[in-house]
Parts: sequence; structure tokens; C-alpha cells
Amino acid sequence: MRKKIVIVGAGPGGLVSGMLLAHRGYEVTLLEKAGIVGGRNAPLIAGDYRFDTGPTFLHQKFTLDEIFAEIGRKADDHINFQKLDPMTTLTWNGVSLDTSSNQETMIANIEKSFPGEAENYRRFMREHATKLEAIFPCLLKPYHKFSTLLAPHLLKAFPYVATPKSVMDVLGEYFDDERLKLAFTFQAKYLGMSPWSCPGLFSILSYIEYAYGIYHVEGGLSKMSEVMADIFQEEGGTLRLNAEVASFEYKGDKVSKVVLADGEKIECDDLVVNADYAHARSMIFGKKKVEAETLAKKKFSCSTYMLYLGLDKIYEEEPHHHIIFADDYGRNVSDIQSQKLISDDMSVYVRNSSINDKTVAPEGHSQLYMLIPTINNRHGDQWTDELRKEYREKVLDRVIAKTGMKDLRDHIVEERCITPTNWEEADIFMGATFNFAHTIDQMLYLRPRNKLQGFENIYLVGGGTHPGSGLPTIFESARISANLIDESNGIERERVDFSTELLASTTAAA
Repeated sequence: MRKKIVIVGAGPGGLVSGMLLAHRGYEVTLLEKAGIVGGRNAPLIAGDYRFDTGPTFLHQKFTLDEIFAEIGRKADDHINFQKLDPMTTLTWNGVSLDTSSNQETMIANIEKSFPGEAENYRRFMREHATKLEAIFPCLLKPYHKFSTLLAPHLLKAFPYVATPKSVMDVLGEYFDDERLKLAFTFQAKYLGMSPWSCPGLFSILSYIEYAYGIYHVEGGLSKMSEVMADIFQEEGGTLRLNAEVASFEYKGDKVSKVVLADGEKIECDDLVVNADYAHARSMIFGKKKVEAETLAKKKFSCSTYMLYLGLDKIYEEEPHHHIIFADDYGRNVSDIQSQKLISDDMSVYVRNSSINDKTVAPEGHSQLYMLIPTINNRHGDQWTDELRKEYREKVLDRVIAKTGMKDLRDHIVEERCITPTNWEEADIFMGATFNFAHTIDQMLYLRPRNKLQGFENIYLVGGGTHPGSGLPTIFESARISANLIDESNGIERERVDFSTELLASTTAAA
């Protein structure tokens, strides 16, 4: 008889787990409380406009390629990728920089905006090729046992992992201009952290982008979730939408049944949890749940204010991705880290994907996606109706002032907004969009483990477990947990590996 596996949550981690486990012959049921798949990677539909709710581009594509190869497929056969060059336009007061994964182009752009810094960039890329090659194997293994901390690959990477330096400290060893440092540290925002407090090992994030590029997906990144859901079902999995989980039932330390909100009970041999970890742990673990007050003692990421605009105009001259840094970025980040003050001097990320993708809006129209990092709800919900209206105006004022979209307000025909309040209402603990903070004391063995401690058959996937937030690492968490389930059934699984050769070749070229 095939082993029965239930997966809670059809976010990217749950979908990848489902594809892998169904392909491997398990009887897999994937439960999703919403009427669509994707979680934070679901589409947001506003009239005739299609938006990504959360992530807007894919980096470290080779990890996704490995996942698809594990099930005998090629990602490019199912998803239309477009490698972006330039990748992102970065704007500070008085200067802008177009980033590129073409090193010669990047060198020229840096010299134009920051004369004299090109050799510093070359040295950063050389030395980070070696750093990534050392660190990357640490992201591929589970740390559900204390003994795993003595693994050779982790000992080799230990000087990078255990450094007391922050990302900003590391970049200070390479670049002189504070603004250029930020061009290599803003990726810490993918973890919901300040570059002044984010562990120095995460300087690899900017390197991965600049070395291997970023990709747009036609129709938006949410298309990946829809494709994965289709493949999961093609591989024999059962997808159930509008299936909210209420609790788990146990036999000893083993989950025996998953109880739905309507009272239905589903038996399982193993359980994969892809829901927001802290929310799920405090709500649906039945008699073994942890109180929210206890979980709140952990460190959490920031939240985000989101604005989605459907326009009756296309701003063809505006970049696909644009980051407008706060005038005082350090103060802005400090406000966010305080978890108390909503900063007026904000940084704004704008995606104008309609210049490259005509499928997300009607002909002659476009859509804009805006993300503003802000405080989570640790100290309470401040987002009154009045504040929402005021903040919207401040965001639009800033975008209009800093871009060529001077008549933006005149062309808005559809609009949606998500605040930290809405994230929390969507079962994201504290509204912390990027889950637990990625501090040294909340990583590896010290992060909720892929095989959850204290349970015989609960496995975690998603940003709340190892390796952490961000789509590629969430994909990897799903593969790690799927392999652990195999191991529990006496199956040794050899992972598809494109990364080792790729990273080694990049290091050699550097």
C-alpha cells in the first residue's frame, strides 16, 4: 500500500513537495484553504489586470531547473522565462545605476555612476565566487540533528557563517561610496532584514544576482505556482482548494489525521506543513500547539505595504524594476527595525513589467506593482483607514517625484492595496511577510527544522524552516523535506545537481 502524505498549504514549498512526492509514488493530498494556489506567490486579479501578490522575479534559476529535472522535466518547457538586462534601476538622490549580470556592462555602469569603483566590483565578484562555492552546500542539507553541525561542508564554510560582520560590514571591505554599498546590500530586504544587522554571509545574495541574473516569467511569477499545481496533478497528486485545516490528531508523537474546518478527517502517514510556521504552530497543531505569546519571543522580519495599480497607459521609458532608496536609507531601515515607527522617508520598489510582458494588462494598458518595506505588527496594528489613505498619497508622491511618471494619478483605473494588517489577516504571524528573521541564532539547527523536532512524521517547508526565505531556498526546503520522507521509508535519494559544476566553473573563470 502506498504511503499517504498530506500537505498543508499550496504555496511554492507545498507545490514543489507535492510534485516531488507524487512523482516518487506516494499518495499525496495537497490541501489549500484559498480558492487558488500560490500563497504569497498567488496571482492578484484586479479587473482586467493580473499582478503577482508577492515575489516578482526569479533568481538562482538553476535550483528550479534541478527541481524539474528531479521529476524528469525541464522548467523551460512549462514556463516562459525572460532573462532581464538591465536587471534593476537603483536610484538615490542625484545618481542612478542600472544593474546587469553582464560583468562588462556592470563595470561600465559602475564607472559611469561611481568613478573609480570598477576594480572594487571585480574583486567583490572574484572573492564572492569562492565564498558562494563554500557556503552553497550548507543550504542543501538538513540540520535536524545536532551532529549535522559537524558536517565537513559546514566546517569549511564556518568562517563565513559564524562571522560577526553584517552585510554592510562586508560591503565596506569592497566599496567606498555608501550608495554603491547599498547596491550590493539591498538584497537583504529579501530576508526582511536590515543590511546593518543581516549576517555577513548573506552578501552572497547580491553576488548570485550579478553572477547568474534574474528572470521574469511571462504572466507573472505566480504562473509558476499554477504550472506546478498542474504538474502535481499530472503526477497523480490530489489538489483540494477551499480546504481549510483546523487541527491535527495524534497517536503519540505522530500525526494520524488532519481535521478540516468542516469536520472532515483525512488520514496520513506523513504530514508536510507549508503554512506560515508561527501562525500554524499556534493555531492548527491541536493539543501540541505552541502559544502565540511564546512564538512572539522569536525575531521576525519586517512587513510590507503593497500598492497594485492598473493603468490605461504604458510608461515605456520606465524600467522593468526600479528601486527608489529613501533619502536617509539608514534612518528608514532603523525605523523599520524598531518595529514601532512607520517611516515617511520610504524606499519604494516599483515593477513596470508591462514594458516586457503584454499578457498582464489589456492592450495599451499596463500595471504597476509597488512594495514598501515597513514595520510588522509586533507592537500592534497601526493601519487605520486614515493612515492607509495618507500613506497611499505619500507613496504616489514619491514615485511621481522620482520617476518620469508625472501624470500617474490621471491614469489609474484599478487599484488594490495590502498592508501589514491584511498580511496578518491572511494568517501571516505579526504580518511579518518574510517570516522569522535570518539571524545567526535562528539559522540551521536553530531554525524550525525540516523534520520538526518532537514529532515523528511532521516535515516543514517554506520560509520558516531551513534554508529560509526566498523562492529558491523555499524550493530547496521542499526537496530537503521530500528526501527526509524518503529516508524515513528506507530510500536513499540522490539529488539532481547542476549547481556544483556551475559554481565551480564561475569560480574558475573569476
